Amino acid sequence: MNNRRKLVIALGAGVLAGPFGSSAQQQGKLWRIGFISSRAGRGPNEEVFRQSMLDLGYVEGQNIAIEWRFSPRNIDEYPEIAAELVRLKVECMVTASFSASLAAKLATPTIPIVMVSVQDDPVRRGLVASLARPGANVTGYVLLGPELAGKRLQLLKEILPGASRIAILWDRNIQGSVSHVKATEAAASVLGVQLQSLDVGDEKGLENAFQAAGRGRAQALVVVGTGFFNIHQARIANLATKAHLPSIYDSSGFVLAGGLMSYGADGGEQFRGAATYVDKILKGTKPADLPVQQPTKFEFFLNLKAAKAIGIKIPGSVLVQATKFIE
Repeated sequence: MNNRRKLVIALGAGVLAGPFGSSAQQQGKLWRIGFISSRAGRGPNEEVFRQSMLDLGYVEGQNIAIEWRFSPRNIDEYPEIAAELVRLKVECMVTASFSASLAAKLATPTIPIVMVSVQDDPVRRGLVASLARPGANVTGYVLLGPELAGKRLQLLKEILPGASRIAILWDRNIQGSVSHVKATEAAASVLGVQLQSLDVGDEKGLENAFQAAGRGRAQALVVVGTGFFNIHQARIANLATKAHLPSIYDSSGFVLAGGLMSYGADGGEQFRGAATYVDKILKGTKPADLPVQQPTKFEFFLNLKAAKAIGIKIPGSVLVQATKFIE
């Protein structure tokens, strides 16, 4: 075999060996992902994310380690949680709230961050430069919470056409809730409804808020499900039932816990999308090149048991809009 032929064979073997060697190295890598949530623990959305990562080939304990971090009571813990994940040298963070996303961004300018279930405007609040071109290390999925305020009030009015006073329950500690309140106020003005604000700062104030709704003769209730409300879904739903207040929520968890109805983005779509973005980032795509996604699917959950307990009849025009019933 002459030298030229030996060189060609050697180069060919090197070309073939290169990708396979690189693939084997990637297969042997343990990716570390940080996950920050305002919930009390792993719930349906976290399971959707975990399963979606599994479907993409990431198995916990084998080629991926997910550092789950939960802080349902105190958003002041987020900066330390984010700093801890930076110290652990995670390859990517998933942040399931605006406050968690902001804390992560302040903690690191380089580690990719995939936000999910963010209900505030990430452009106005400075998380990203624009939805189409995020511009730095943050991208992900937003919920369009405030933009759906009109639809939620409309559903309440379809159930109670004569309602003129509707209360809105919100957590004053969550800055993003302010935009929900303003959007709901604007929708109320259009619908000719007087809005009663019930701003609660801690769980002790929940019962006082419902008593205030009674004194204010509220006929229905809108709940902005952020902050500690998410860990008191059953309690809030129960208080609304006892007060005979038809209520609408922004997430289905409240309805599954006994609430009347909810209208909002499909949470599963959000967390499946987050897994897809994490996969792209681990394969080399920069967050700045991944546009922030808005929801395309919406869920309307309706609890017929709750309607019966409150003593109201759901009209057919509302029944036909429901995507899922609780009976």
